[in-house]
Amino acid sequence: MPVISAPEITRFVEQILVAAEVPPHKASIAATSLVASNLRGVDSHGIQLLPFYVDQLLAGEMDPRTDGRVISEFGSCLHFDGQNGLGQWIADTCCRHAVRIASAQGMAMVVARESNHFGAAAWWAQKMRAAGQIGIVMCNASPLVPPWQGKEGRLGTNPICMSVPGPWLLDMATTTVAAGRIFKAMINGKPDIPPGWAFDSEGVPTTDTARAYKGMLMPLGGYKGSGLAMMVEILCSVLSGGAMANELGGIRFRGKTVRVSQMFMAIDVSRFMPVEEFTARVERLVKVMKTTPTAPGYEEVLVAGDPEWRREAERLRNGIPIEQGNWDALCKTAARVRVTAPVV
Repeated sequence: MPVISAPEITRFVEQILVAAEVPPHKASIAATSLVASNLRGVDSHGIQLLPFYVDQLLAGEMDPRTDGRVISEFGSCLHFDGQNGLGQWIADTCCRHAVRIASAQGMAMVVARESNHFGAAAWWAQKMRAAGQIGIVMCNASPLVPPWQGKEGRLGTNPICMSVPGPWLLDMATTTVAAGRIFKAMINGKPDIPPGWAFDSEGVPTTDTARAYKGMLMPLGGYKGSGLAMMVEILCSVLSGGAMANELGGIRFRGKTVRVSQMFMAIDVSRFMPVEEFTARVERLVKVMKTTPTAPGYEEVLVAGDPEWRREAERLRNGIPIEQGNWDALCKTAARVRVTAPVV
């Protein structure tokens, strides 16, 4: 299994994107966000995505040069048209608008339509956190999830993320796992996945990776996951006027643009109390959780963000391990655009 430093893999990803005709400043933003996911151990949203992005770019299914445009801005609300641009660039632009408006108005809600996959939502919510704000980010996604009691995909993994000043960061799909976990198992030749992750194409639960890859994801908590996914769909695609449900494209729905919608909310903590006081209160709340006596079989109580921050510290020290199937796919993509892979 190759192990490569974050700076080296970031340079490699940037070179591939630039060779696929992504402007350098946009390639830098996309590469940094993807590698950040690998650093946090969220490999499903890291460099594994790059071959799919390059497929879209070379097929003309994504426009890397457009900047998108503001449709309207009224008070704390901004409506954005991504114009089929690079997802990370659209997200970065929307986050800058959200931080700006929240600083002036106290809160901001930015909704974007006609965008593309933006990687992990956590990267974008933390943009607001860095500005002393609460960040909430959501997006709809390819229809790989049946609604509760259904047998055909209509909803996406539709993630919900919330980041705050302080040691807590929630980033979760509204499915049991993200779709990328199953894609990763398929890419790396893993024959089985854990129970409870997926259905086959007939809506029957399966642990067979190949059947799951061609099938659908399970909603988190049954009807509750379906309800949360619908909430995300309403706040993103319905509110933005964008593509909804099975109108979206994606990794499994090629030959058309992805057309995802995204929502970025920023809340200025200082309108309620000093950021330092808020952070101290979050730390106190986290301590209450982490000092809870552990249940049998557990050594400690973790809160949202703990595993990822620990993995990030370890991978910054020792490098990022990349499974062989993912590395082979990345090198094959590099060869397509005539970029030389680093020796590892």
